[in-house]
Amino acid sequence: MMKGLKKANNTLQEFSDLVESKQVSSHNQKNLRVGIDLGTSSIVLSVVNDKGKPIYGAFEYNESIRDGLVVDYVGAVTITRALKAKAEAALGTELVYAAAAVPPGTIGKNKDVVGHVLESAGFEVTCILDEPTAAANVLGITDGAVIDVGGGTTGISILKDGRVVYTVDEPTGGTHMNLVISGAYGISIPEAEAYKRNEANKRDVYATIRPVVEKMAAISKRALQEGGYEKGTPIVVVGGASNFEEFTKTFSQYIGLPVHKPLYPEFVTPLGIAMGSEH
Repeated sequence: MMKGLKKANNTLQEFSDLVESKQVSSHNQKNLRVGIDLGTSSIVLSVVNDKGKPIYGAFEYNESIRDGLVVDYVGAVTITRALKAKAEAALGTELVYAAAAVPPGTIGKNKDVVGHVLESAGFEVTCILDEPTAAANVLGITDGAVIDVGGGTTGISILKDGRVVYTVDEPTGGTHMNLVISGAYGISIPEAEAYKRNEANKRDVYATIRPVVEKMAAISKRALQEGGYEKGTPIVVVGGASNFEEFTKTFSQYIGLPVHKPLYPEFVTPLGIAMGSEH
């Protein structure tokens, strides 16, 4: 697993550098693939080439998605359209196709609306992946478990031979962390989100939200037991809400098994969506 994680970390570092610098990679820019991750706290656009090399990336914070569901359709479309225009200007080419992803178990109209957002923003949708499969594209996992800690939910998926064989999505995520921070510090939810993101506050914040992390770990442990997880295969946690130094230590202690986390866990799913695009 460590070899696969090292490769994933190199790719994630490349992508993060592109996002930070607002630059375009010099890698081969033919056959570009685009991924749109409609996350609870941000919408991320990722572009890779047909070799999976990051070419461009950008994101915008948003409040149009809750627990994996689009609650502000116009807001989601507006942000996605703006990201598309920004990417096209940087790349000097029109981006026609894009893929998206949804939390485990999302079906019917809730899944369809994600595709509608991309279409309304000017994309033709190539496919809509489930988030664990997208993450596995980056991590190189064929057997093991992916725990995706998002803004609204924690999704646990078990993979065997490259297929998701068990999945569950529970309503505990970054939003619940914000509720605890808000109550503890007597600040609003938006202020709690900003406070949580501030690197200077990370240690104090983690002590406050540790019970929420332990709840996530308890959910994950039960899912691993019920889903037939095979010991010895990797357990990897991704998602922006896991971006605390002590997060995996808490998970490992609670579950009783080694838990790994890649660099920039918030970018794993967005990159994997682009990599998994069928175009």
